[in-house]
Amino acid sequence: MTASPILKPAMAQDCSPLTGQPFLSAEEAKRKATVFKALADPNRLRLLSMVKAEDSGESCVCDLTEPLGLGQPTVSHHLKILVEAGLLHREKRGTWAYYSLVPGALDHVAGILDAL
Repeated sequence: MTASPILKPAMAQDCSPLTGQPFLSAEEAKRKATVFKALADPNRLRLLSMVKAEDSGESCVCDLTEPLGLGQPTVSHHLKILVEAGLLHREKRGTWAYYSLVPGALDHVAGILDAL
């Protein structure tokens, strides 16, 4: 019977500090992740698409509920998240709220990915 060879652990390599371009701070990553969390829901993506497709550049919340098949409170919740993420602008007129894309918001989202 032959003895099995003794396995030696791999030599530890010296770690070098990160070099090159600066990376995101924890706070900056958290802010940017908020945008992607807002976009991670199919209904919110549809809402953004619907608002963007409107010829007038804005949509009333009353016109957004039926196409989604969701109640007004649910649609309002999704819209609030999109506003908080800086993607939509909200303007109150009487009892209704109107939503429009924040100028450059979609370019900003693309820029976040491009900057990584």
